[in-house]
Amino acid sequence: MKKLELVFNNKDYQKALKVIETLRKNNFKAYIVGGAVRDALLNYSAKEFDIVRDAVPSEIKTIFKKTVLVGERFGVIIVNDCSKDDTESAIKKYQSENPELNIQYFAHEVNKGKGAALHTGIQKATGEYLIIQDADLEYDPEEYNDLLKPVVNGFADVVYGSRFIGSNPHRILFFWHSIGNKFLTGLSNMFTNLNLTDMETCYKLFDTKTIQGIKLYENRFGFEPEVTAKISRIPKLRIYEVGISYYGRTYEEGKKIGWKDGFRAIYCILKYNIWKRST
Repeated sequence: MKKLELVFNNKDYQKALKVIETLRKNNFKAYIVGGAVRDALLNYSAKEFDIVRDAVPSEIKTIFKKTVLVGERFGVIIVNDCSKDDTESAIKKYQSENPELNIQYFAHEVNKGKGAALHTGIQKATGEYLIIQDADLEYDPEEYNDLLKPVVNGFADVVYGSRFIGSNPHRILFFWHSIGNKFLTGLSNMFTNLNLTDMETCYKLFDTKTIQGIKLYENRFGFEPEVTAKISRIPKLRIYEVGISYYGRTYEEGKKIGWKDGFRAIYCILKYNIWKRST
């Protein structure tokens, strides 16, 4: 039976731990990889948090009742990217209260960024496949099956979830963000010769051995164009894309990415497709 690990780019460990608990109750293992969590629960009012907290278990249970995921094994890795709040104590308290859960916890001594947290989690993963996911639920965990289907059916080694194709719901937010995403994807495609529609998506499923064999350098949001450039050069690697939902957040709700990250993405596309192709 195949083993899958979920890698969460996580900014709210309280919600992530709720997911872990539900997974374990259903005989799954789970690993969460988190990014910087210095904002943690501070970005959520009590009402908003209660809505999300109550929704997560029912969503995960729905996943288990569907097709591909039932019977698979999951793991959760938590990476604390030098959070200054009580994240570490909350995690350790949860671990001590639930010793039967297989939770791996790693802490960075200094804040390194989203990409660095993902590097740590990727290298600690042991499952056959891993998925990167934002634990703020901008992306719907119920759609893991959609990412897994091309892999389980033997067609794909890598699967990207696209916010710009398919009939799934998408929150209407920022016009210029959508233009920026499409521009960055198009620029990336020009150099990689891929025809992706959403290079910047969080939802990426990788064969674990493949992604662990790639040397990754970008510690922040440059992770997306760097990893895309590098997988595009792996011979015979089968890359697929599936449509996904997107429940985006506003800046008031905690969104962090900005225009500086867009310029960094352009630099990384050029860097890893031209100047640093051999790294």
